[in-house]
Amino acid sequence: MKNVGEAPQEELAAGSRSDRSTRNRVARSILDHGPSTVADLAKRLGLTQAAVRRHLDALAHENVVEPREQRVYGARTRGRPAKVFALTDCGRDAFDQSYDKLAADALRWITEHHGEEAVVEFARARITAQAETYKKAMDAAPPEQRTEALAKALTADGYAATARSAPVGEQLCQHHCPVAHVAEQFPQLCEAETEIFSTLLGTHVQRLATIAHGDGVCTTFIPRSGSSGSGDSSTTTRTTTSASASTAGRNPA
Repeated sequence: MKNVGEAPQEELAAGSRSDRSTRNRVARSILDHGPSTVADLAKRLGLTQAAVRRHLDALAHENVVEPREQRVYGARTRGRPAKVFALTDCGRDAFDQSYDKLAADALRWITEHHGEEAVVEFARARITAQAETYKKAMDAAPPEQRTEALAKALTADGYAATARSAPVGEQLCQHHCPVAHVAEQFPQLCEAETEIFSTLLGTHVQRLATIAHGDGVCTTFIPRSGSSGSGDSSTTTRTTTSASASTAGRNPA
């Protein structure tokens, strides 16, 4: 029986490629679903929890993921809160193919030469062009599935979005943002996106959290028809109340 150290080089390389592929799947699952427990990842990926822990340890060593305490809203059950794993900024960068510095430099130039209103106009024009595809997908869906249709259209655009039920409404969660680093400097991008969500859904919406502000997930609350939601009709209000339960992966302040 061979010792590991005696394995042929090609066997070691093949094992390394297999491990890397699995680690990419683990990281991608966290990107798509947000901060996750070992049990969640094992179930999604069809792996043992021991295998998931091994890959998470390797990803944590590479600064791709980091452990966090899972936030609990409402009555806390007995025992220690479950640990979740979230992508670090470095981990998100590995999935971003956008030219962040170029985009930020361009928007900074627009601000300096044409004023902040020009950035607002650019942000609105950009998301309005993208929204043409979103609107087609939503128009083809039944009224009760419009948020889900929007989530699927956003996912096709690289936002890894999901829709879920929430008290008196729904939450649209974007687990990835290809322009998060640029939006951190230019929040007009987030504000324009929130405005277009309101237009597409035909109701005021409330932005609860954004990746650009350090949250684990971009979360938008969509009140149920006839509900007043939080009572604030602004489309760009950002809150940190318990309604943001889906942002369990928010970076600590």
